[in-house]
Amino acid sequence: MIDHRGAITAFNRAAERLFGYRSNEVEGRNVNVLMTETHRSHHDGYIERYARTREPHIIGSGREVQARRKDGSEFTVFLSVGEIPDSEPRRYVGYLHDLSARLAAEDEARNALARLNHVARVATMGEMAAGISHELNQPLAAINTYAQACSRLLARPQADIEEVRDALGQISAQALRAGEVIRRLRSLVRNEDVRREHVAPNLIIRDIQVLLVSDARMHDARLTLDLAGDLPAVRVDPIQIQQVILNLAHNAFEAIRDAGDPINREVTLSTQLVGGQVEVAVCDSGPGLSDDTAKHLFEPFFTTKAAGTGLGLSISRSIVQAHGGKLVYDRNSPRGTCFRFSFPS
Repeated sequence: MIDHRGAITAFNRAAERLFGYRSNEVEGRNVNVLMTETHRSHHDGYIERYARTREPHIIGSGREVQARRKDGSEFTVFLSVGEIPDSEPRRYVGYLHDLSARLAAEDEARNALARLNHVARVATMGEMAAGISHELNQPLAAINTYAQACSRLLARPQADIEEVRDALGQISAQALRAGEVIRRLRSLVRNEDVRREHVAPNLIIRDIQVLLVSDARMHDARLTLDLAGDLPAVRVDPIQIQQVILNLAHNAFEAIRDAGDPINREVTLSTQLVGGQVEVAVCDSGPGLSDDTAKHLFEPFFTTKAAGTGLGLSISRSIVQAHGGKLVYDRNSPRGTCFRFSFPS
């Protein structure tokens, strides 16, 4: 309890346990002794303003604030302050709820999700390893071929410098291509903090196109990009959104492989603006899903794959939801599946 000047007039046992003070150590002192430096300088102004305007800020309302114990440690509390009716001079009662345990649990949940996110990301890359290996072997083989050509050209009595220069240019281009595959793979697997930025949706897809193409080749499938123009930028973590796209596309390619149809093996990755939100869709021409499977799609550890973790779709949905969007499943026409996710532009 505090008076109209902000002095503590009563300090109960629960407050003693929470702050580490005995009641006789704080009674008569300004209540800002229990506050962090950020809030101390403003506290007396809160009381004066409330007495003058009756507008709730701290008094008459509640909010999360940082408090300070006797030992100097800081912690988060939910503070609600009410005026004692008909008190003269005015007196106020503060109600505090320690949020330390709840916030610690929320931090642990976020950390656990981040760990699962990283595991799923590495698992996705592991499943795509054969395709990525193929994608790297191509430029490396080309580099070897052009290097041998350079050796033959330079061995001639009169070497054609233009031909040599062209071969060296091809070596450089293929080296850059291999480096881009490695760079994208490293950024996807790296366990970094979330970094959101404003980015063009189609650029997110273009940056992983080489990985998507390699996955398509590995499954003997076609990848079709149908990207709408003039889409607004979205504020996202590009690496996380790329993880979602890679996971959905990889699932689609595997569904096509299991369909056994060598002709209609196609996955379409599209973007469009729907209701003011950017929508990304991954649709396949596979056999589709049974109603029973569809009911459990986003449950953690549910999988129809012999070697699957059952975490990919669950974590993908969590990533999309953390960005303020939704990930949903729909049937494709005339057959197959569609996964769509959207987020505010």
